[in-house]
Amino acid sequence: MTYELRTYTAHEGKLDALVARFRDHTVTLFENHGMVSIGYWIPVDSTDTLIYVLQHHGDPKANWLAFQADERWIAAKAESEVDGPLTANIVAVFMEPTDFSALA
Repeated sequence: MTYELRTYTAHEGKLDALVARFRDHTVTLFENHGMVSIGYWIPVDSTDTLIYVLQHHGDPKANWLAFQADERWIAAKAESEVDGPLTANIVAVFMEPTDFSALA
């Protein structure tokens, strides 16, 4: 099983819109493309950061390609970015659990 840690830095004043897009659209679409949301976090000392972990069923790269090609995602992204992009930076790290992890 592959996991993915993603850290998004939102443009100034756009974190709430980013969180709303995840809540209202992205999480459900992830499930449609072999990605399970493990959790979402906002650091207590941040006004612009969203961190989350996904569990991938199948090939993570194929999951992302299918997600990004989904017309529902394309529409949701376009609608949420009418006033400009929500994210300034995205960092993704693919991970495999150790043999002593609760997720192994």
